[in-house]
Amino acid sequence: MSTSEIRTLSAPERRRKRGVITMAVLGLFGLIFFAFLPKTGQPVTYNFVLGNEWVLMKEWIINSKTGSLGFSLLSLAGVALAAVQFRARKTIRFASAIFGFAFLMSFLCWSAAGKFIPFTGLLQGALLLSVPLIFGAMAGVLSERSGVINIAIEGQLLAGAFMSGIIASLTQNNWLGLLIAPFAGAAIAWLLAVFAIKYGIDQVVLGFVLNVLVIGLTNFLYKKLLIPYQSTWNAGGTFAPIEIPILSKIPVIGPIFFSQSIIVYLMYVVVIAIHIALFKSRWGLRTRSVGEHPTAAESVGINVNRVRFRNVVIAGAVAGLGGAFFTLGAVGSFSKEMTAGKGFIALAALIFGRWSPLGAVAAALIFGFADNLQGLLTITGTPIPSEFMLMAPYIATIIAVSGFVGKVRAPAADGIPYKRGGAH
Repeated sequence: MSTSEIRTLSAPERRRKRGVITMAVLGLFGLIFFAFLPKTGQPVTYNFVLGNEWVLMKEWIINSKTGSLGFSLLSLAGVALAAVQFRARKTIRFASAIFGFAFLMSFLCWSAAGKFIPFTGLLQGALLLSVPLIFGAMAGVLSERSGVINIAIEGQLLAGAFMSGIIASLTQNNWLGLLIAPFAGAAIAWLLAVFAIKYGIDQVVLGFVLNVLVIGLTNFLYKKLLIPYQSTWNAGGTFAPIEIPILSKIPVIGPIFFSQSIIVYLMYVVVIAIHIALFKSRWGLRTRSVGEHPTAAESVGINVNRVRFRNVVIAGAVAGLGGAFFTLGAVGSFSKEMTAGKGFIALAALIFGRWSPLGAVAAALIFGFADNLQGLLTITGTPIPSEFMLMAPYIATIIAVSGFVGKVRAPAADGIPYKRGGAH
């Protein structure tokens, strides 16, 4: 392509072209280090049966060197498709999906040489680790699309986890614990809304303060109540998986998506509801308008701060529901700072997904997969040092927020307090 042609490219096309170059470099790296450098190959066994689902293929055994070579070539084919059709956004996405899958499989063949990989279990674990990230990212979408930065997602998740665990333990009823979780998250969000919207406090600083407040309060109560009276205050248990008839029997897909706890099914509902409401409803139009141009929204009779206040509280409720997954969906009891920074990774997923519900879900799934993959490879043994494997999810987070994935634009009025009459 000539210099004059390059200059005529639009900004999105230039970003896509840089993405193609990045994929090409990674594809060549995989071809050299995963396929060519290893002198010999060992068998890698992929298992596709997790429970009592229908069996399409139980195992797949492939030579690690052969597998790495084949998938590396497939990844480069994806790069070639993207290079030829880089102006077509849908084709670029399809080519990127091919590249991502093939590069990952090439890496797995290399890193798991001589090992057993429960492939369906790997994907199911990735989904489970993504659940709180998806709830947190949806909370971010709701608040930031209306113009309020929600750094307090971490605190909202932790509050939901804490209260759901305590109520479930005291009542021995997990459903009551699940019911209280959104109110706990909404309470923290209410504080964020009052000080950020009504008093115009810096939203980033306020979010961090609220996180510290929730961490300190839950740590204090954990030490004073939950440790000495664990059998009464911290033994709620978890929800049992619910198998959806027929759907749960589908090979690979069934155990991953349709044999889950009620919290995961609620996550599906929340994501679909937010996506449809945000882009297909009057509420969604108002939300996006006050996040992009609040002055114009006010000029047509929309109460900007009321919309923002309501959305922030709803966002907190969504995050609180995600916090319940830590106690009622995964562990069965509350532990100190058990959210472990998942709220900040959810924010990274929000940015990575370009403030779109479905984009944020995709990013959260990537982070969850990276987290689960490092755990699996650390257990099975891999040529990569375990310390580097533990860094994988956080490296993915840094890449997401650093702008490496391309220029992203937040809602124009995100983080800017609004006063009636257009003053900021």
